[in-house]
Amino acid sequence: MTAHFHQFPCRSDNYGVLVHDSATGSTAAIDAPEAGAVLKALEETGWTLTDILVTHHHADHVDGIPALKAKFPRIRVVGPAAEAAKIGGLDLGVKEGDEVLVGHLAAKVLATPGHTAGHIVYWFEEAGALFAGDTLFSLGCGRVMETPLATMWDSLLKLSQLPGETQVYAGHEYTVSNARFALTVEPGNAVLKERAGEVERLRAAGHPTLPTTLSLELAANPFLRCAVPAVQAAAGLPGGDPAAVFAVLRERKNRA
Repeated sequence: MTAHFHQFPCRSDNYGVLVHDSATGSTAAIDAPEAGAVLKALEETGWTLTDILVTHHHADHVDGIPALKAKFPRIRVVGPAAEAAKIGGLDLGVKEGDEVLVGHLAAKVLATPGHTAGHIVYWFEEAGALFAGDTLFSLGCGRVMETPLATMWDSLLKLSQLPGETQVYAGHEYTVSNARFALTVEPGNAVLKERAGEVERLRAAGHPTLPTTLSLELAANPFLRCAVPAVQAAAGLPGGDPAAVFAVLRERKNRA
């Protein structure tokens, strides 16, 4: 395996990740929240930036692009074709079903509208890693801002079909607050309670709670468990349509 991942904090609660192919030397930044943090991570690893893979147009995911393009004029910026007009410096627009190469590492592009209408994620199937942007967080999901709530549920369902051992990298460190909300939905979920305790310990020690695994999220994340009777009951919709359950929970989380 030639894939190597380096996760680093930036801004107030964002994460950046470098994806490196040791066979070719190619390195991609997943989003560009802050140029300085990306440059520091490159210095620490000794890698040279060749690509930026953008998940969506929000400023806290693209603000670093101009400075990084100035530093590395030959880099390629890849992002959602549906949001091309909103992402300055985009070189290649991609959509569902496309494949992006970082050296020899192949990423499948999955459309996950919800947080934004054109949001995409990058699934490095062979390397077993998903870069979920602001669609899926550990024990949570992104706020739905540009689509109907049911659209985000469909996107989460799509991600739930990926292999359980998939390592999930997300755009933000939100897991402590997500865990507290999740426990109000499923207080009796033993996996969730164990994960919540682990999360508190990790953050108290200054460690990240990401990446997580899809199997852990399927067992503990209420936003992936809207077909589970206990979660439906907590939403006040026993036996209800999972999309409707999701809508209730997401609105409740917005107010939390």
